[in-house]
Amino acid sequence: MTTRTIALISPVLFFLTGGFQVLAQDVSVRPDATIIQQHINILAADKMKGRGTGSKGLKKAARYIERQYRKYGLSPAGTRKYKQPFIARVRKVTVKDSLRKANNIIGLLDNRAPYTIVIGAHYDHLGTGQQGSSKHPEPEGHIHNGADDNASGVAGLLELARYFSGNGETEPYNFLFIAFSAEELGLLGSKYFVEHSVLPVENIHFMLNMDMIGRYDPQRGIGIGGYGTSSDWPSVFEDVQAGVKFFTDDAGSGGSDHGSFYAKQVPVLFFHTGGHPDYHMPSDDADKINAEAEAKIIDLEIQIIENAMKKEKLPFTEVKG
Repeated sequence: MTTRTIALISPVLFFLTGGFQVLAQDVSVRPDATIIQQHINILAADKMKGRGTGSKGLKKAARYIERQYRKYGLSPAGTRKYKQPFIARVRKVTVKDSLRKANNIIGLLDNRAPYTIVIGAHYDHLGTGQQGSSKHPEPEGHIHNGADDNASGVAGLLELARYFSGNGETEPYNFLFIAFSAEELGLLGSKYFVEHSVLPVENIHFMLNMDMIGRYDPQRGIGIGGYGTSSDWPSVFEDVQAGVKFFTDDAGSGGSDHGSFYAKQVPVLFFHTGGHPDYHMPSDDADKINAEAEAKIIDLEIQIIENAMKKEKLPFTEVKG
């Protein structure tokens, strides 16, 4: 069993060497709608059987994510290569088959920096209706493909990994990319991670979470939660040029994996395109994804991340109310 160790370098050194200058952008690795759609088509295919926690389909999805991590040159950062194993409880009461083996899938882009940005998205869904909270009146036996929830977020995770590993820059922060398991059972993967983190939680610059970013509605726009979790977020957002409409919300807690980090006093951002009639239904399929809009959302995230990397480690602010 091994644990990745992230090297520490003085923040002063980064400032003296110009480490916090504006980063160049490589057009060749900008978010690509075709690649996004390909990821979602694979992760939300019927053969994945809804990616239920502990299922063969979720294991297939984990192997796919690991292959992409290797392709983008991310170092294994789990306790078993890319995997961080844990046991997920499927039901509130322990009965036969209620405990499932689960794995967070963790890859590191190590820039030998003192602090780390965590990028997260959950890759599990509701399987064939026996776990989680399906909205179907008779869910069992129906494959819940979870294209928006949350193959879309995983596609965003992988596109950010592709960009930051391939843009030709050595960034002033490390990146830890985490595909969380068992989110649908109560944020179990992210809760396990923050209690058994592979790096000191206090060394996290901020956590960015993507959950359901594939069904952009131009009337609503993309919601960005967590705006109130650091006093620096307003200045980070000042100069972003968005190709999509967006709005912010202060709340740092909520029903997705960023909430586990907020509970540990880590500044967070949460990207979400909103609910729709296919939410937690067997009809949440890949052909309903707006990949072009998702590419613009990810481009917005890149701008925000790059602005945040011009700053020292973000201070945490508790959101009142």
